[in-house]
Amino acid sequence: MKKVLIITTISGFLSQFEMNDVDILKDLGCELHYASNFHNPVYESDQGELKKKGIKLYQIEIEKTPIHLAHNIKAFFQICHIIRTGQIELLHCHNPIGGVLGRLAAFFCRGQKIQVIYTAHGFHFYEGAPWMNWLLFFPVEALLARVTDCLITINKEDYKRASLFRLRKKKSLRVQIPGVGVRTERFRKEPGRRKIMRDRLGIGEEVFYILSVGELNRNKNHEVILRAIAEIGNPQIHYGVCGKGERAEHLSRLAEELGISGQFTLFGFRRDIPDMLQCADCFAFPSKREGLGIAAIEAMAGGIPLITSDCRGTREYMEDGVTGYVCRSGSVKEYAGAITRMMEDKEGRKRMGITCTERARRFDLSETDKIMRRVYRKMTDEVLAAE
Repeated sequence: MKKVLIITTISGFLSQFEMNDVDILKDLGCELHYASNFHNPVYESDQGELKKKGIKLYQIEIEKTPIHLAHNIKAFFQICHIIRTGQIELLHCHNPIGGVLGRLAAFFCRGQKIQVIYTAHGFHFYEGAPWMNWLLFFPVEALLARVTDCLITINKEDYKRASLFRLRKKKSLRVQIPGVGVRTERFRKEPGRRKIMRDRLGIGEEVFYILSVGELNRNKNHEVILRAIAEIGNPQIHYGVCGKGERAEHLSRLAEELGISGQFTLFGFRRDIPDMLQCADCFAFPSKREGLGIAAIEAMAGGIPLITSDCRGTREYMEDGVTGYVCRSGSVKEYAGAITRMMEDKEGRKRMGITCTERARRFDLSETDKIMRRVYRKMTDEVLAAE
């Protein structure tokens, strides 16, 4: 059996986004190993379920940010040990630090002739990024590309950047996928479900309900929506956020300071996002940067019009006035205007929702699976050829 190691920084990432890749690899007869920091889930993860699928799990001390140098150095040596003792033949790494440590470890264990795949879920250097990001991350990615056999990106801008890098071999793969894929049928609107969910959540039919889904961190920028709602001053607007993270207390305090605490609900991590979307009038996605934005595409699949920031990820599916409204990420005034226009134009919301449903089909999981199955088949065939 071909032995494959998947590395992610956040342990729940595999369960949340990559289980179809697991199924593809198992179909190809691979033995699966998974290394991550299980003390840093962010997304819920059931280790028991992963073990039932025959995946061998490894706790490593990998951290999301480079400043945790001691932890990441330890993680590097842990990955090297897993590669050697597990006799790993194919490595697939995700997330920036996972991509760095995984590819470095593969290079130092190069005697084992490991095939390396890296999925970039959003380069830290992008149009409009701080110059420090370009100074630090661009050279690192350019260098590590030379030990990469397949580089996968999820948006056009990153794919264009990736074309500048020299990969390990002339026949190495550069691939763009439509994100990790969305099961669009899960998010289709169901007649009557809106009222059921609104009753359950205590949201009146007269309320204009805005929903966001995502980790509570600075980049997701939920703060701008709170400030926009405070500026509008309409008590019939309510904002709900599904997710957990370091900014939860800050957002609650801010809502209180702005005098809109009664118009704001933090739901924490939810497993029923398709149901939560059923009762939303629009979906807010104000991130400062995104590789793509699966949460927004899930909302589109449910026919929910969007209010988003203008960043490389949202440009893959957003069209101002067609699928929703696009704002500058830091502009409270623009978001307030977008919310007001969306709230006042019920027919416009319906029209945008129909377009959103149609556009979301481009990002269906079936489209991603077609590409990933070809990638894995080619990479595993090369593993066999090297034996």
